[in-house]
Amino acid sequence: MVHFLEMKWFRIMASDKPLYAIALMILAMVCIPAGDAAGKVLSNELSVQPLFIAWSRFLIGAIFISCLMKPGSIQLYLFKDWRIWLRALFIIGGITSILTALRTEPIANVFAAFFIGPILSYFVSGFLLKEPITLGRTILLLIGFIGVLLVVKPGLNLSAGMMFAILAGCFYGAFLVASRWLATLASGKMMLFSQLSIGTLILAPFGVSDIPEITGTIASFTLMSALGSAIGNLFLILAYQKMQASRLAPLVYVQLVAATVFGIMLFGAYPDALALVGISVLLISGLASFMLPQSATAAKR
Repeated sequence: MVHFLEMKWFRIMASDKPLYAIALMILAMVCIPAGDAAGKVLSNELSVQPLFIAWSRFLIGAIFISCLMKPGSIQLYLFKDWRIWLRALFIIGGITSILTALRTEPIANVFAAFFIGPILSYFVSGFLLKEPITLGRTILLLIGFIGVLLVVKPGLNLSAGMMFAILAGCFYGAFLVASRWLATLASGKMMLFSQLSIGTLILAPFGVSDIPEITGTIASFTLMSALGSAIGNLFLILAYQKMQASRLAPLVYVQLVAATVFGIMLFGAYPDALALVGISVLLISGLASFMLPQSATAAKR
């Protein structure tokens, strides 16, 4: 993986910040639902508890990222900053909530409800970080949310699983804003290591108490769950260090497409015609929103 990150084409892309950011974001949006799909297999088919899946994800991810970091590059003083802990708590809440939701709900539906996050990120980034909020991008983002509704087809009675999915989206939206807020505080790898190590510490009492009997299958899917999440979040952090959260927010919808594909491949959950229309709406609105010109007041990096 280290060699992959150092590949020549990757370095060339880095010279074009918008292209670099969009490529990283798309890769992140595929890796993260891949990890969650593995987590769903663990909880649904192998009867592993969500809190163990979440804790093992943080633990394995922390070990993995530490192996990518140069010796002596771990900045322990960052852990004295309350903002680092707040950001970590957001992702801890998001991961534990979405893994709980996936235990009872189809993966595409969970990710669709989860997409309250990009809308929250967009408006909160504008309010707190003074990032530009434009009429065109706002309309397109809301159209994308209509696409979400076409997939979810919400009724008056939401299940507990879907409520956890919405809660996960709220946590995730807050995490996206916090990632942009603290983007210049440390390197992407250090920021990811901080959230993973804090998550490992906080969830340890729950995860240790739920350790299952480890088999080859459980170990394999646990690794896939953890590494998919870790690699995806590394790409996410790197993208947010290159471009504004309000511009990248629409690309988070790529997760829904990836989640739908994984749902078909792993669980035989084929979307119906209305869901396919919703996914198309999401893709078109997300791409159009991303391609809108930046405001003249946008902060330059």
